[in-house]
Amino acid sequence: MGEKLLMKGNEALAEGAVRAGCRFFAGYPITPQNEVPEYLSWRLPEVGGTFIQAESEVAAINMLFGASACGARVMTSSSGPGISLKQEGISYISGANLPIFYANVMRGGPGLGNIAPSQGDYYQATRGGGHGDYRVIVFAPNSVSEMGNFPKRCYDLAEKYRIATMVLTDGLLGQMMEPIEFDFEPVDPSKFTEKEWVLGNAEGRERRVIRSYDLRPGFLEKMTLKLGEKYKEIEEKEVKYEAIQVEDAEILLIAYGTSSRISKSALMLGRKEGIKIGLLRPTTLWPFPTKIISRLSERIKKILTVEMSLGQLVDDVRLAVEGKAKVYLHGRPSGGIPTGEEVLEVVKNIMKD
Repeated sequence: MGEKLLMKGNEALAEGAVRAGCRFFAGYPITPQNEVPEYLSWRLPEVGGTFIQAESEVAAINMLFGASACGARVMTSSSGPGISLKQEGISYISGANLPIFYANVMRGGPGLGNIAPSQGDYYQATRGGGHGDYRVIVFAPNSVSEMGNFPKRCYDLAEKYRIATMVLTDGLLGQMMEPIEFDFEPVDPSKFTEKEWVLGNAEGRERRVIRSYDLRPGFLEKMTLKLGEKYKEIEEKEVKYEAIQVEDAEILLIAYGTSSRISKSALMLGRKEGIKIGLLRPTTLWPFPTKIISRLSERIKKILTVEMSLGQLVDDVRLAVEGKAKVYLHGRPSGGIPTGEEVLEVVKNIMKD
């Protein structure tokens, strides 16, 4: 804390997790996130942690299930196809009310796709991604600094709510280098008080059980309704976003991650030409900043989402707007990266509409 470092995004993500108390990582290689496990393979042993390159993504996520149940701060990371393979385990972990942290450094898709940065995994991240009724808290950084500092927020919320949390980023942010200053002191998990639900030595206390289902008639519904109550609380208390020059805006850009940096460039270029552009950047994709978007749409009648996908964030924006404003999309899928000038041209065309 207080020292600026020049780091690659993936390495900042890994170092941020270690500083936030991560002591167990299990994963499997896939580009463009390979620097995360590479970094942790030597960094975790330095702090007495455990690094495992698992035989598969499926094995890795189930290792997190076990380690989290025993009270460790755990992490895995991957890119789109690998995260898909982990979804069954994430659903089980969510049903068991266990805290985990994981990261998706998105690449182009669908299918195997390519190694270019993309944002095509928004649906997967914000809708849980796997089977059943569950949610995951999703942070979306747009800088190397946030890549390094968001893991601490994820662990804190994961343990506060006993929920899965994730950082959703992309290959561009993962590979780029920027200065970073960690905004928290390193955490020593050995000093934590043991949680009342953690498995381990049963001597001298009541038996503890962690499970993700209850097959007695009606009991699974009760378990899931209780999860729903937790999700409602999170939606009320944990929404985060950044609003830039929205006060006098005549058109509002909504974007996250790399697309928000590009959108900010379009905003600056447009403002120089007298075009009143505002920008709303969700830093939590779930819970989603529905209320602020709804309020802004009462005054700003033209909204453009900028995405490196065919259009996924735009659906949540439309739900938030509820028809009060016209919502447009500029999407570049499968590794297509828009420019600020390109977005500004789209804005100019919309203003003529």
